[in-house]
Amino acid sequence: MNSDKKIESGLTHLADVVDQRRDAFKAGQADPKTSYTALLFSKGDDGILKKIGEEATEAVMAAKDARNSNLAADQQKLLVGEMADLWFHCLIALSQFNLRPEDVIAELDRRLGTSGIEEKAARKATGKE
Repeated sequence: MNSDKKIESGLTHLADVVDQRRDAFKAGQADPKTSYTALLFSKGDDGILKKIGEEATEAVMAAKDARNSNLAADQQKLLVGEMADLWFHCLIALSQFNLRPEDVIAELDRRLGTSGIEEKAARKATGKE
């Protein structure tokens, strides 16, 4: 399995687990006192989105620390950990809105080969930004 398929497969598997836990929470089979994922879902849209903001800020700070340390291995490891936290919480948000990482990958594939500047201008022209 090539690395792209392995990454997509890993995200798909993790999203499946998140969706299962969301469904268990909704069915009253997952307790927010014992399941972090259930706790996140219990907080609803605002709580989940706030957590993404917190995790994004932590990822930014870890990236700055990594750069300031001249990419020292320990700082790189901390950055990877913060990015993992951010990605996980993004998977929670996708699940909350009945979306999947495959939807995001499809959108990235659609944009492939299009200048980011052109893509942004197109969104602005159609009022989607």
